[in-house]
Amino acid sequence: MTTSPQPQAIAERQLCGLVNGLAQQIADHLRERAVTLGLTAAQATALREMAGPMTMRDLAERMSCEPSNATFVVDKLEKQGLIERRAHPTDRRAKQLVLTAEGDALRERLLELLAQDSPLAGLGPDQQRVLQDLLEQAITRS
Repeated sequence: MTTSPQPQAIAERQLCGLVNGLAQQIADHLRERAVTLGLTAAQATALREMAGPMTMRDLAERMSCEPSNATFVVDKLEKQGLIERRAHPTDRRAKQLVLTAEGDALRERLLELLAQDSPLAGLGPDQQRVLQDLLEQAITRS
């Protein structure tokens, strides 16, 4: 005889499905907006995450990818004149990634496009903060 799943297990499975569905909608939204700017999804993700100077390791972490993948993306963005590698101010072994003026302008345009019809647009600012807090709690508990 099989036992029925525990209510908690069912709730967790449903929640995981919702989180995965939202993540897919966000990824699709990013990809659609990136194409309009002549970017790949990975390039758009890198630009979105470049809120200020950072190391390749920091960018890779923010992009949720391996540093070698981030390097490939940054190489392309650098060839397009959107990112520069500069000497790190405190670590002579590291390079710091910095947006060029053109990169900064493109990032601003990207952020504007991402805000339009965002999958999270149906949530008000307070609801988005609550969702963020809950997701951060779930992630840091892992």
